[in-house]
Amino acid sequence: MPKIVDHDKQRVLVAEAAWRVIRRNGMEQASVRNIAEEAGISVGSMRHYFSTQSELLLYAMNLVSERVTSRIQRMTFDGPPMEDMKRLLLELMPNTDEKMAEMEVWYAFTAKSKTDPALKKLADTVYNDIRRAVEIVITSLTKLELFRPDLNQALEIERLYALVDGLAIHAVLRPDQVTSELMDKALTLHLNSLCVRQ
Repeated sequence: MPKIVDHDKQRVLVAEAAWRVIRRNGMEQASVRNIAEEAGISVGSMRHYFSTQSELLLYAMNLVSERVTSRIQRMTFDGPPMEDMKRLLLELMPNTDEKMAEMEVWYAFTAKSKTDPALKKLADTVYNDIRRAVEIVITSLTKLELFRPDLNQALEIERLYALVDGLAIHAVLRPDQVTSELMDKALTLHLNSLCVRQ
């Protein structure tokens, strides 16, 4: 009896193999041959799942985005507003081993997206989604009458967006310095600075 292969599951396994190659050896080594070897399948077999390297990389990049989105959608926001907002922002940052792996791969894809139009479109979409999450935090603070009236809302959205993205990049580049604890404290300090004194 022929072996039944779950094509969706196999595509995920190949994408995760691509992540491992990229994390270990860099994007320039993410060839179809190297990824197939990492996944433990032949190059010919891999063609059943992805017809081109670009298609594979786009799928692998999208998988990072889908996993982050899925985690956020499973979150419940029924605690103190400031804690809920901080938890939402921390979900966008590499404060666990799993999220660090995703973020390292994401930044490798982002660099490649500068020269690959298909990857650029996805990168732009994800960065717009991150900015929207930041915007939700600021508008929520305003609706709850916590946001300081002397601050410029549009400017503070950009400032918080830059903080979240900057901390994430620094955590990937200097994990010994930008720890989970530091990211948590920096976000707490910044969110408190946006709010009226209680």
